[in-house]
Amino acid sequence: MLSLGLKMFFDRSLALGISMFAVVPVLALASPSWESGRRRGELFAATSANDAALRTRIAVLSPSVSPDDARRVVYTAYMTGVELRRQWRVVWLPGVQNWLVNIGARKGGLCFQWATELLVRLDALKLQTLELHWAESFLNTGAEHNVIVVTARGQPFEQGILLDNWRYSGHLVWTQVAMDPEYHWKENKSEAVRRLGRAREMASRQVGEHHEQRQGSSN
Repeated sequence: MLSLGLKMFFDRSLALGISMFAVVPVLALASPSWESGRRRGELFAATSANDAALRTRIAVLSPSVSPDDARRVVYTAYMTGVELRRQWRVVWLPGVQNWLVNIGARKGGLCFQWATELLVRLDALKLQTLELHWAESFLNTGAEHNVIVVTARGQPFEQGILLDNWRYSGHLVWTQVAMDPEYHWKENKSEAVRRLGRAREMASRQVGEHHEQRQGSSN
């Protein structure tokens, strides 16, 4: 018998699967205006690592945003999905991937893992005109979800653009954070700091272990 939390994952994934077949092909073939997306509360599917619609939407968050920063964010977010989808052997539906991770059959693919990987990679870009935010929805429930939101520096979280690689199994989708048709997002600043701190500690430890191994082999 499925646990309540696991059942919620499957139920939600089934609903997302149905909506993807109805919506994503349309998004992939057309470039709907941002205003139409605002009216319908749609998600937009990034079609490439240089997706013009997403790149432009990030760039126009503020006159202060560098087009190069926007370009690098789009490239990194899209390629994170491509690379991890292959590395984690991601399957459809997202809830099925969650189950495979939880039973040890996959190394990654939970929503917080997608978000953490993206946060770390975007942080490494040393963006000058954009800020990164950790976002949470349905916190402490079986349907909890995490994404990364980007804003111009000093801009309110609610005006940002969310980047989500989990919802469609590694295929990047995005929208304005306040217009998500599936989730209501809240920022967690301390979680962003905690996850970046842990990633840096792990990277430092790995460098130290590699250095020790090299020293040992040279003796």
